Amino acid sequence: MLREQVLDQTLNLLEQRGLATLSLEKVAELVDVPLNELRRFWPDAEALLYDSLRYHGEQIEIWRRQLMLDDTLTPPQKLLARYKVLDEQVRQQRYPGCLFIAACTFFPESDAPIHQLAENQKRASYDYTLSLLQEMGSDDAEMVAQQMELILEGCLSKLLVKRQLIDVEVARRLAEDVLNIARCREHGALS
Repeated sequence: MLREQVLDQTLNLLEQRGLATLSLEKVAELVDVPLNELRRFWPDAEALLYDSLRYHGEQIEIWRRQLMLDDTLTPPQKLLARYKVLDEQVRQQRYPGCLFIAACTFFPESDAPIHQLAENQKRASYDYTLSLLQEMGSDDAEMVAQQMELILEGCLSKLLVKRQLIDVEVARRLAEDVLNIARCREHGALS
């Protein structure tokens, strides 16, 4: 049994069916591994959820780092790249970003390890956005980063409920508008 295979399949199950459906029995059946073998690594569904979300967060961080090092893209293109990836995932009936939002609703206590993991992911997303805006020389980069993250969070929340591809396009265009307004403000066009 490969840990990454179990975590990938668990993430796929979570993205398609939600956190409430997670059980060790379903995952054991999905990956065709005896339940007692899964329990050696994950004693319960919460432990598997935590490990899956941590693994997913690591995948996202690797993607962000690769994107930051890509010299062929401008900072605005790097900021909007998340919508391209999100579009591709939704077309495959996967809703990856929604997992961290859902985790916070299932574990609302701020000191819960899963809630902390979700908060760390949200913070890393904000930091990524802020650093690209600062690289662009954006006026009031902190406020624009908060706006950009709110658009993304809104898109992910809506996907959690509606699962409509159009919402990704609407969010991408809104994020583009915020970036364009920030550029205009930076150059004095709105004063």
